[in-house]
Amino acid sequence: MLLSALRTRIFCGCRSAGKQFQYSNRSPQVRQWLVKRNQSTITVESGTTSTPAATVPNAATNRIVGRWLLGCSGLVVGAVVLGGVTRLTESGLSMVDWHLVREMKPPQTQEEWEAEFSKYQQFPEFKILNHDMTLPEFKFIFYMEWGHRMWGRLVGLAYILPTIYFWRKGYFTRSVKGKVLGLCGFVFFQGLLGWYMVKSGLEEKQDSYDIPRVSQYRLSAHLGSALLLYTASLWMGLTMLLPAHKMVESRRLMKLRRFAKGTGGLVFLTALSGAFVAGLDAGLVYNSFPKMADKWIPDDLLAFSPTLKNFFENPTTVQFDHRILGISSLAAITGLYLFSRRMLLPRRAKIAISLLTAMAYTQVALGISTLLLYVPTPLAATHQSGSVALLTFAIWVLAELRRMPK
Repeated sequence: MLLSALRTRIFCGCRSAGKQFQYSNRSPQVRQWLVKRNQSTITVESGTTSTPAATVPNAATNRIVGRWLLGCSGLVVGAVVLGGVTRLTESGLSMVDWHLVREMKPPQTQEEWEAEFSKYQQFPEFKILNHDMTLPEFKFIFYMEWGHRMWGRLVGLAYILPTIYFWRKGYFTRSVKGKVLGLCGFVFFQGLLGWYMVKSGLEEKQDSYDIPRVSQYRLSAHLGSALLLYTASLWMGLTMLLPAHKMVESRRLMKLRRFAKGTGGLVFLTALSGAFVAGLDAGLVYNSFPKMADKWIPDDLLAFSPTLKNFFENPTTVQFDHRILGISSLAAITGLYLFSRRMLLPRRAKIAISLLTAMAYTQVALGISTLLLYVPTPLAATHQSGSVALLTFAIWVLAELRRMPK
C-alpha cells in the first residue's frame, strides 16, 4: 500500500512537470495569443461595470441648455425691437384678422392684395388716418406687421421644439422642468395678448375722430410680458453658464445686492412706463428738456378726474412720470457704481456694473434726443432698444452678485 501511494505521487509529479515543460516550450506568439484571450474574456465578463454611463443632467448638458436659453432671449429682444418699429411706422393695425397657420403665407397675386386691402379699408385707421393710402403703401405696413407676427412664431418654435428634445434626453432637473414649462406657456400667452392688443385698435368708436391706436393698457401688458419672458430666460441662461463667485458674505455685500435688486426693478419699471408713452404718443407733447414748456411742473399735469386716471391716460402726466423714472434710474445706477468702487469684487462683476453705468448715460442721452427732435423713427427705435440693453446689464449684474448655491 505504501508502495502504491508512492508510485501515484511520482506519476502525478512527472505529469505536472511535463505540462510545465510543454508550456515553456511554446512559441512567444502562442503565449501572447493566450494572454490576449484571457484579457478579452475578462473584459467581456466585466464590461457592464467597468465604465459607468455619464448621468444627465450634468455640467455639459447645463451649458447646452444655458446657451439655448440665451439664444431664446436674443430672439425675444428681436421681437421687442421689431414690435417697436412696427408701432413707430404705424403698421400694427394693417392685418385685421389672426390665424395661426393661414396667415403665414402673405398675399401673392394682385387679386389677393386687393382683397386684403379692401378688408383694411373697413376699419377706423383707414377711414380716419389713411383714407388716401395707395396699395404699395399698404403693402409696406402689411409686411411690417406680418414680419413681426412671423418672428413671434419663430420665438415660439425656438422655445417649444428644443424643450421637447431636451426633456426626452433628460437634460432638465425637476426644478428646471417647471421653469421651462412656464416659459413655454408664457410664449403662448404672449401671442394671445398681442392679438388682444391689436383688437383694441380695430374697434369702431362712435362719434370719435381721434387717431385710432391700440389701448395703452394692453400695449404695456404686451411689452411687460415680453420683458418678463426675456428677463426669466436671460437669468436662467446666465446662472447656468456663469459660475457663482465665492465672495465673503459681509454686510456691505448684502447691501450691494439689495441695491442692485432695487435698481433692476426701477429699470424694469422705467421700460414699462415707456409703453404708456408709446401708446399715448406722449413723446410728441412738451418737446423740451429739462423743463416742460418753460415750467418744471406743467399746468395740465393733473387735468383728468379722478386724479389716478392721469397717470395712465394723460399724455402730459405719462411723459412727466417717464422723465422722473428715467432720471431716478440714472441716479440709482450711478449710486450703485460709486458704492461698488469701494468694495473688492470679482472682475466680471466690476465689468458688468461699469457697462450698466455707461449704458444708463447713453440711454438718457438717447431719450432726450428723441424728445427734442420730435420722435424720429430711427432714433426712437434705438431708444426703445436701449431700454432692453439697460435691462440686460442689470440682470447680468444680479447674476454676478448672486449667492453661492448651498
